[in-house]
Amino acid sequence: MTNQIKIRTAEKELYYQGDVIVKYVIHYPEIITSEYEEGKRRFNHYNREIALALKKFAEGEFYEQARQTYEYNKQNGYPIMVYELVRECDITYNYDKIVSLYSDEYTFAGGAHGNTLRKSQTWDLEYAVLLPLQVFFRGNPYYLLDIIKQINEQIADNIKAGNDWYFENYCQLVVENFRLENYYLTNEGIVVYFQQYDIAPYSSGIQIFLVGEVR
Repeated sequence: MTNQIKIRTAEKELYYQGDVIVKYVIHYPEIITSEYEEGKRRFNHYNREIALALKKFAEGEFYEQARQTYEYNKQNGYPIMVYELVRECDITYNYDKIVSLYSDEYTFAGGAHGNTLRKSQTWDLEYAVLLPLQVFFRGNPYYLLDIIKQINEQIADNIKAGNDWYFENYCQLVVENFRLENYYLTNEGIVVYFQQYDIAPYSSGIQIFLVGEVR
């Protein structure tokens, strides 16, 4: 059994002195039907609040930054720059009481390129709670060590295969930048991820690793 989930969208172009200076597109999930009503309610409230907070940021602080840049560029003869905020949402696991997803929040505020920040959620709708990673490794007090070992082994295999896009001190960086909240579920298993620049250059993107099965 799966839950029916729809991706909602909030989008807008913001103007200053007749020119567009900010564009935002915010996608967020909403459970339409589920047998777990309290879980559905909390999931929807949680994700609406995220979308509203991003909308408030885009129309407030982000807009003010864009306005200041606009004024500076106008005074100095530079092209008009449009600030962008885009939030994509991917439902990666949806079966019975468990829903897992990640969102990529992309912002562009000048410079050579924008930046993307990945965030994720895994829900037990029956109990209406977000699940921590350790729930999937019950009975293994050394699960963190096992995960770090698997990640480093996969990186080593990638390097042997010619995919040498990691920083030289990746072993140290994996330990320093590993975050318990940076995981999501897929039909293939449990995926952990590292943000841009954590263990590899920007051009390598967000790094993901399959580290266990969903039980």
